[in-house]
Amino acid sequence: MATERVAGGAEDLQRFLLFLGSALTAAGEAVNQIEESLRRVAAAYGAPYARVSVLPTYLVVALEPGRPATLEPTGQLRGGLRLDQTAALFDVLRSAEGGGLRPAEGSRRIRALIDMPPRFGPVVRVAGHAVLTVGICLVLQPTGGDLVLAAAFGVLVGVLKLTAARFAGVQMIMPVIAAFTVAALTFLIAGTGWADADLRAMVAPLVTFLPGAMLTMAVVEISAAEMITGSSRLVTGFLQLLLLAFGIIGAAQAVGTPPAHLGADTAPGAISGWAPWIGALIVGIGSYLLHSGPRRSLGWLCVVLYAGWIGQYLGGLVLGGYLSGFVGAVVLTIVAYAVERVPSGPPALVSFLPGFWLLVPGALSLIGMTEYLSRDVVRGADDLVGAIGSMVAVALGVLCGHPLFRSLARAVGARQGSRSKE
Repeated sequence: MATERVAGGAEDLQRFLLFLGSALTAAGEAVNQIEESLRRVAAAYGAPYARVSVLPTYLVVALEPGRPATLEPTGQLRGGLRLDQTAALFDVLRSAEGGGLRPAEGSRRIRALIDMPPRFGPVVRVAGHAVLTVGICLVLQPTGGDLVLAAAFGVLVGVLKLTAARFAGVQMIMPVIAAFTVAALTFLIAGTGWADADLRAMVAPLVTFLPGAMLTMAVVEISAAEMITGSSRLVTGFLQLLLLAFGIIGAAQAVGTPPAHLGADTAPGAISGWAPWIGALIVGIGSYLLHSGPRRSLGWLCVVLYAGWIGQYLGGLVLGGYLSGFVGAVVLTIVAYAVERVPSGPPALVSFLPGFWLLVPGALSLIGMTEYLSRDVVRGADDLVGAIGSMVAVALGVLCGHPLFRSLARAVGARQGSRSKE
């Protein structure tokens, strides 16, 4: 039997595959990629016919057809992984794909990385949240007042998130609490005329709640025929947007209807031109600090971010708005996987999260939904359609980027092989 020839023991291997799949799910990897990775690991340990099924809250592993299967719930990892944990996880995955790690040791390393403390303390992470907020606000072409308010609100939301991390029940409603608090303060400040502000100052501090990556990965999974997980992600992402929009609309009802100039149109005196280009760098720095980026990864994060941003910018000049997100996602994906192959480069999944925020499908969705719920139906509907188009374009870009990279890598490898023979 194949299970009798499994290196390290069938029970240990099955447990390792379950732990590895659960951790990859928590990291936000697409389920089709998780299943492919787990099958490669199983084959490396003598189980080439392993069967793997990954679902939103659990996964099932059988080492060969007709043998008993084991189920592992993933609810305990629902909070997700930081960037340093994701990098450590992919180190384990790479070792396992080569068969160079005993399954029991692999399970121990996964449990250890789940419990790994953040690289940076709470003060640095709150500062990182403020820096990330300023970067996203710059990408949205704000006014000077928006930047100041966004930075202050970034600190406030960062403190709220750290406080809520201690209480599971509070985490579930934190998007509403944060959105209500930020929106109420913004409406009060704008209503008194003390400072200029618009939706950008509200959306930017809430960026870490925005499900841009979740919505994009949902479309990727549905396109890969993973309908259960893809649909679940899609529903969860839209629900999170609704919770954020509900908090903003609730603040408008409690404090008073916001002034008309708080819309998403470019405001007089908005910072444009250079602002998004500086914003890309600041988003990279903020993401690195907030999510405890792995050591020596900041430069690579910025390389991937700028590649995606330049691709989106050039795509917008040549092909227009919707296809700009497609081009940006293709370039971002290719560069992220290329960086992953560099010895000092972080895993592609580490670079993806800041990249999704930079392409801003989630931010535009929240602006559109807020305008729609606040009875600016025409403009809100236009923004929602635009956001959905951007999300689909980004998802298609990720879908096309990975096979394009593999084709390029094979072509380069074949060319280098022919040269070495000469």
